[in-house]
Amino acid sequence: MAGRIRRYRDFWPFYLREHGKPLTRALHCLGTAVGLVLLGAGLVTADWRLLAGAPVIGYGIVWISHALIERNWPATFKYPLFSLASDLRMFALALTGRLGTEIEKLRIDRS
Repeated sequence: MAGRIRRYRDFWPFYLREHGKPLTRALHCLGTAVGLVLLGAGLVTADWRLLAGAPVIGYGIVWISHALIERNWPATFKYPLFSLASDLRMFALALTGRLGTEIEKLRIDRS
């Protein structure tokens, strides 16, 4: 995609294309789940180590999937807020069984 994406509605299809492989999406969901669990546990226990570990471990899993599976650069670095919103959106869609429908609706290649 040429130029900078300015609207979230334009970013979402780009995000899904950047996560075209099922294993990448699965690892993103795992990273998001681990990050959210650590964040929640850190808030409940007031343990700063868990709070600090949440983004490190959560995004670590995600970024490794980009390097080893998709072989692309994570959108987080260029679009941090859109990317975070999309990570959470994809996680929610996967949990509710609607991610496949969303991918088909946007005609994303599921290779």
